Amino acid sequence: MAIWIFEPGHTEVGFRARHMMVTWVRGLFKDIHGRLDFDWDTCLNASFDGEIDATNLWTGEPDRDANLRSADFFDVENHPKIGFRGGFTERTADNAFKGEVELTIRGVTRTVPLDIGYLGEWRTPWWEGDVNKGEMRRIGFEATARIDRRDFGVSWQDEIPGGGVVVSNEIDLVLDVEAILLDDLELTGAIDYYRG
Repeated sequence: MAIWIFEPGHTEVGFRARHMMVTWVRGLFKDIHGRLDFDWDTCLNASFDGEIDATNLWTGEPDRDANLRSADFFDVENHPKIGFRGGFTERTADNAFKGEVELTIRGVTRTVPLDIGYLGEWRTPWWEGDVNKGEMRRIGFEATARIDRRDFGVSWQDEIPGGGVVVSNEIDLVLDVEAILLDDLELTGAIDYYRG
């Protein structure tokens, strides 16, 4: 099975939570490293694993970012990484799949269902300065999931008048993954850049 390495500059997990019952707050995790074992002809045998640097979460508001990093939420001082490991479970259309991921947040692991879309494969050059060092194959996926943050011990909450809450317990996730074939990374020498 082919091994693909996540391209961290173009791989991210977006999340959104309802705030004060009326709007959405969105954030991103960008520092994601991992691998995918995937061949199109045997796609239901695909598996993936990796980790996310939780200390680098971003919502566009520094005070909120600091709050989310605190022990009330992700507790990054004690749990700086979010781990994941999973695979595909069912093909639902030509380029659509169901999957499952074992997600570890704050040291708590839960199995989360995924809806996965395959975006395709493309061949791209690898340039170092003015020199084309060769071709690299890239593939892309997008996936969505919904989790209950309390399942992972992210349970801070405050009530507002009328029976509402400050932050929704259900969190929507959107994953965008770009991965490069490991063989091509090694042949072009680009593997040094991605290890770097």
